[in-house]
Amino acid sequence: MTTVNANGIALGVESFGDDDAPLVLLVGGTTMFSWPDALCERLAAGGRRAVRYDLRDSGESTTADPQAPAYTLRGLAADAAALADALGGGPAHLAGIGVGGMVAQVAVLDHPGAFSALTLVSTRAVAPGPPDDDLPDHDRATMSRLFARPMPDWTDREAVAEFAAAGAEILGDDPISARATAARIWDRTPGTAPPVQMANQMGLVFSRLDCEPRWRERLLRIEVPTLVVHGRRNRFFPVGNGEALAREIPGARLIVLEEAATAIPGAAIDEVTAAMLMLG
Repeated sequence: MTTVNANGIALGVESFGDDDAPLVLLVGGTTMFSWPDALCERLAAGGRRAVRYDLRDSGESTTADPQAPAYTLRGLAADAAALADALGGGPAHLAGIGVGGMVAQVAVLDHPGAFSALTLVSTRAVAPGPPDDDLPDHDRATMSRLFARPMPDWTDREAVAEFAAAGAEILGDDPISARATAARIWDRTPGTAPPVQMANQMGLVFSRLDCEPRWRERLLRIEVPTLVVHGRRNRFFPVGNGEALAREIPGARLIVLEEAATAIPGAAIDEVTAAMLMLG
């Protein structure tokens, strides 16, 4: 792992595959570990250079004040375009998961020349907060359970890992995988201050971002090949959000993972990777 300077900041990155291979840029949601190691390795085995990276205020990327971010969603989109340029090799296949999928949508719309393909996983076409009336919102019972839990002691690695595992179980994801990932994230978090840890573990910085203007109405302008992947059991962004993306982006292909929730389960990695490789 290393950092790359792009758009005036440092972004933490990890690269898999040949540096001269076509680039697949994986937007963290919020850290790079939203993208499983096995998926990155399979992309590399398929002849791609897979580069996953941390968004600002997470991992090894520039961290300032997650409670008062001095950037917008469009700023994060500009980061993606600048990073693709800094890594070289021509237009990149851009992939985003969760809130990273929002960054990816705006990046392709604002910087179309930087990207050759788009993959959107477990995301939706409106910013955090109340969705449009025709889109399903977070499952209320699930959210009540998720956010009723007391925050962990952020200085305690095991407590943070247990908190993540319990949250994954509520969401329908694999708690064992979530525990291991949370521990890896904790090890790379620049400090144990609660705002910084929450930004890394939970992505709460997004609730404070300026996400204007809306971009859903611009989705029909996306011209690159697009893949939408969504879990049938996703209670955070229910599957109707993925279905809407696939309807509104011209020519988009939708894959619904019947046994998945918010994360990409190990059993689905081969299917998702194969579909991504087909995009180019």
